[in-house]
Amino acid sequence: MDIFAYCLYSFVVLLALANVVVELRRTAMMAQQNSYRISRYMRWLKTSGDTTSYSRLIGFCVFFASVATFTRQGWGVLLIGIFAAGSWLTLARCRYKKPLVVTARVRRIFGAMTLLCLLVVAGFQLAAGINASWLTRLYVGAVSLVAIFCASHIITLGAVWIMLPVERSIAKGYVNDAARILRSMPNLKVIGITGSYGKTSTKYFLYTLLSEQYETLMTPGSYNTTMGVVRTIREMMKPYTEVFICEMGAKQPGDIKEICDLVHPEIGIITAVGPQHLESFKTIERVGQTKFELVDSLPSDGLAVVNADFPYAASRQIDNVAAVTYGIEAKDARFTAKDIRYTPRGTEFTLVDNADGSRTAYSTSLLGQCNVSNLIACVIVARQLGVPDEKIRRAMEQIEAVEHRLSVKRTPGGVTILDDAFNSNPSGSAMALQVLGQMTTGRRLVVTPGMIELGDRQYELNRQMGEAIVRHCDIAIIVGQYNRQALLDGIAAEEGSTVEVITVDSFAESQTRLAGILKSGDVVLYENDLPDTFK
Repeated sequence: MDIFAYCLYSFVVLLALANVVVELRRTAMMAQQNSYRISRYMRWLKTSGDTTSYSRLIGFCVFFASVATFTRQGWGVLLIGIFAAGSWLTLARCRYKKPLVVTARVRRIFGAMTLLCLLVVAGFQLAAGINASWLTRLYVGAVSLVAIFCASHIITLGAVWIMLPVERSIAKGYVNDAARILRSMPNLKVIGITGSYGKTSTKYFLYTLLSEQYETLMTPGSYNTTMGVVRTIREMMKPYTEVFICEMGAKQPGDIKEICDLVHPEIGIITAVGPQHLESFKTIERVGQTKFELVDSLPSDGLAVVNADFPYAASRQIDNVAAVTYGIEAKDARFTAKDIRYTPRGTEFTLVDNADGSRTAYSTSLLGQCNVSNLIACVIVARQLGVPDEKIRRAMEQIEAVEHRLSVKRTPGGVTILDDAFNSNPSGSAMALQVLGQMTTGRRLVVTPGMIELGDRQYELNRQMGEAIVRHCDIAIIVGQYNRQALLDGIAAEEGSTVEVITVDSFAESQTRLAGILKSGDVVLYENDLPDTFK
């Protein structure tokens, strides 16, 4: 009987340990997605409801029940085993759109997590008493692992906090090395790009244009933090690099200035100042102030290129450097796009220089006014660096859409996919829906969970998105609960709406519903998929 009990208790401890491992891996993933910033992680906890999820509430019940049945451990072991097995199976099967990237920093955080977990287990063992039997110690170990599962967020935050001094010291060394590399390249031209949205696409487009004439390096993917820029410089910068295009993101004031203090840009592009990341910035005025840290950092002989379609950008006075404005709708912008036409091959437009009246025709395989706007900024910078217009035109025709940013795919069944699934925003979603509305080959469908990180305007802007859906779509599939009511209210507000609305709880369910209704000629727009990661 004792051997059976030892085996059973040991097995349950292993189950509970496996459950803790997958749970801490998940919470570490969320710490990574929140840039290892405790304040951002706490905001995510507050808005996500993860601290009161069903699995955590069940975990608390199991913990207290196992403590209450301490004198009848058999029942407690059975309860812990069932819970740990079920939770482990659920977590192990989860697939995330932005899974954990196991970096050296993550490994260090895992080490701190392990230390904290051992301290918790040791504390429970001390509470059990020095004379406790081995069966009791195994049981207490299982109970302590359930407690760790319930407190996984505290363990994660504690590990991140413990490692902060170490990470700061390591980061300082990397930053100093990147600065040394840049100092060794006095002729390198650095172009900074920032904005509420559009900066990644603009970066890729500009890289294509400048690569026609210069040896060009850009920050890859979404490497738009200080450490992402540092890594790019240390790992990818070559002695013969002539131009460095640096995307600059910001989660709080001072972030862009920190990058500028490292790379010292000569040209800066502000692609947009809009209601994005309002949860952290609170006001659009603070968003604008932070984005313009790039312009404020430019030298007197530099150039600021500013999108005047956004009032908070157009109205910003610039005294420290020469500035050029551009836009689609802005009447006072120096460079504007006219005669925009969508064709089966993409988009054609005419770039007008309102200073001298010159007009230049361009064509691209990209779709949407936002992409045209981004291309204007790229043309301005390419001309500033002396790239001939024939090279600009040739490069523009070769540009392909950045993945998940209104890229076009066609299935063997004759369905067209407009993939705009990366981090939707009010301007981008309106443009994507407008493009969808101009498709006439079949029914127009949108799959969306709405937009996130809009602070106090979350409901208002998603309701407006619902109103736009009515104007441009035939079928709307709304994913998840987060913005469902706002989108439904917006759709209902439009009189005479004929949009068929389908609500689903997950992206996987939306694909199942789509498979049953799609026909040849239909066009499907995927507009934002990030909330599935956070919810």
